[in-house]
Amino acid sequence: MPLSMVKEGEASIIKKVSGKEETRRFLETLGFVIGSTVTVVAAMAGNIIVTIKDVRIAIGKDMANKIMV
Repeated sequence: MPLSMVKEGEASIIKKVSGKEETRRFLETLGFVIGSTVTVVAAMAGNIIVTIKDVRIAIGKDMANKIMV
């Protein structure tokens, strides 16, 4: 399921990152790599705040739809 559908406070493991090559590379530089654990902190106004590798990152819902957990 896409990261955008994960409930707040729930931890998930990244299974796949889709999208164009440049989009995948950008997400990888932020820490969204296969096998990493990501926790949704909050979801509001089309943005999702997640914790990955002890860092909080805000991404848009369209980006979150490209990350499968």
